[in-house]
Amino acid sequence: MRELTYYVAVSTDGFIAGPAGEFDQFLFEGDHAAGIWQKYRGTAPTELANAAGLEYENGPFDTVLMGWNTYAVGLPELPNPYRHLRQIVFTRDHERPEGADDVEFTDRDPLEVVRELKAEDGGGIWLCGGGALAAQLADEIDRLALKLNPVLFGDGVRLFGDRSYDPAALRPLAITPYESGVVLAEYARA
Repeated sequence: MRELTYYVAVSTDGFIAGPAGEFDQFLFEGDHAAGIWQKYRGTAPTELANAAGLEYENGPFDTVLMGWNTYAVGLPELPNPYRHLRQIVFTRDHERPEGADDVEFTDRDPLEVVRELKAEDGGGIWLCGGGALAAQLADEIDRLALKLNPVLFGDGVRLFGDRSYDPAALRPLAITPYESGVVLAEYARA
């Protein structure tokens, strides 16, 4: 059975984006970049990976899931951001943008879609964001991989949106600190 991994950058105070959706304070360069890329190869948009000379084949994921706000970050320049992966965007209110021919848009229940994906053959499933979608899928997340950044946002998009209190136990797999201040914290469902 395929696993769903929520792999995302997060501020030290638990936000995946600031109040206006900004994420420019996250560290994209530094000693953490190469090590994290080796482990999570293929998690950059295809054009950006190509421009940086990063190999994205044979990564842990063959499918990426996004909410509309996460997907829309790249518009209009990147309407088909992860061409090397199967891309599914959850939205009820938006139409397919021009150039997004290889992106699946759905208004279906994310839980149903993820359960169907897990039952299929294939590689890992990457939940790229956002927080509201992560809150809906919290009980289906098998692994959590956080690029914990040494920055405080104070407000913004929470890691798990406005999820109601429903504790779920996780067990640590690896905690890898880097000189840049980024910490890769990886967990599995207990």
